[in-house]
Amino acid sequence: MALLINEISHTFGEYLLIPGLTTHACTPDNVSLRTPLVRFKQGEESPIHLNIPFVSAIMQSVSNDTLAIALARNGGLSFIFGSQPIEEQAEMVRRVKKFKSGFVTSDANVRPSDTLEDVLNIRRETGHSTIGVTEDGTPNGKLAGIVTSRDYRLGTTPLDTRVADFMTPMEKLTVGRQGISLKEANNIIWDHKLNTLPIVDEEGHLMYFVFRKDYDSHKENPLELSNKLTKTLLVGAGINTRDFKDRVPALVEAGADVLCIDSSDGFSEWQSDTLKWIKEKYGNQIAVGAGNIVDAEGFNYLADAGADFIKVGIGGGSICITREQKGIGRGQATAIMDVAQARDEYYKKHGIYIPICSDGGIVHDYHMTLALAMGADFLMMGRYFARFDESPTRKLKIGNNYVKEYWGEGSNRAQNWQRYDSGGKAGLKFEEGVDSYVPYAGKLKDNLDLTLSKIRATMCSCGSIDIEQLHRSAKITLVSSTSIIEGGAHDVIRKERE
Repeated sequence: MALLINEISHTFGEYLLIPGLTTHACTPDNVSLRTPLVRFKQGEESPIHLNIPFVSAIMQSVSNDTLAIALARNGGLSFIFGSQPIEEQAEMVRRVKKFKSGFVTSDANVRPSDTLEDVLNIRRETGHSTIGVTEDGTPNGKLAGIVTSRDYRLGTTPLDTRVADFMTPMEKLTVGRQGISLKEANNIIWDHKLNTLPIVDEEGHLMYFVFRKDYDSHKENPLELSNKLTKTLLVGAGINTRDFKDRVPALVEAGADVLCIDSSDGFSEWQSDTLKWIKEKYGNQIAVGAGNIVDAEGFNYLADAGADFIKVGIGGGSICITREQKGIGRGQATAIMDVAQARDEYYKKHGIYIPICSDGGIVHDYHMTLALAMGADFLMMGRYFARFDESPTRKLKIGNNYVKEYWGEGSNRAQNWQRYDSGGKAGLKFEEGVDSYVPYAGKLKDNLDLTLSKIRATMCSCGSIDIEQLHRSAKITLVSSTSIIEGGAHDVIRKERE
């Protein structure tokens, strides 16, 4: 008969944190959320740290280059989704690595021979009001001028007017030369009272734009996650156990800082084979995470196989139906605590610390702090990030509400058989994810700042000013269904919001 695990499997919603002593040092501004991303030896530092304990899920509807840039600028990391052609994924990685804080690559461009109608179409598609005019219409073509909303009048300027007839031409522009520092660029903007400063190379090709409106935002991102030497943002990428011999070299060449094998069930020889090949070919040149697993046995298998971090969680995602379809999985809270214990025992035995990532099961912001208290080093989230402007999906209005599309990698829409197969030649026979909507929430930074303030405040109540201390000293308790009700507003008539 099967081995029966008598322990009941619990979710985050069944626990609460018990306050610890809040000392004078426990203030939100003293709380550090810095956390290791990849394995390290005792007495050493992890080669890569996150400045906030968040990474975005390896999903088509979540992690593209725009989300990766926004999250890295705020201290976290994205894993560009792998369910796409290799070159397209590699190009997304390149776009993140090419991004320089304050230096924006122009992705809205026209030719001088294009028309006002073309300009308006680009504005509708991208939302950009400043459009580069290059001789060939490419982002890095020779700069001929720029178009802003001040260069034409809707309803007065004919739609078939050529761009060359109303743009601000190159000879009237103030430009910066490639190699200029951000400080120097901002000084030019202020000295010349500009809204936009094009940056060109020696041959006059457009390289970047620097915007006046971005000046304050540079000061607002002190946690930006970037390479100390090159100043490029850090970015990860998802891989599978099928085409990794072709995909990994392309991603490494594109500049990916870390990879992660993406699977609903990572306790497999397929993942061990993939890790072995990457380590033999690249050594310590590229870090690789693996998963997902839900118990100590799965953790130890992937740790011995060489995983640099290990993802925990099966079936807990809001769009995941793996538990319904296959009957496998485990409550996320129980899985995290079990694997965290295995990680600590592995560290004591081998002197190697392998961070664990909690993937799935987060419904409320306080669940994030619970996951960290239970032993997670960082969290991977999909639904949370899918709601923001920077995610790749469409914003729609349904009824009176704005929403964004969100679908699972195991859904038919993703058509990602490489992630959910079981080896062999057979493809995906059934879905393990659904196609859905999530409430639109606006800009990433605004929402992230609020979430992080909650985590810091909760950690102060627990008497902890960093995640390592939270691991050691946090106290949690199981709660009953009636005490969950007690914890919300009850036995009152709530006022309607005006």
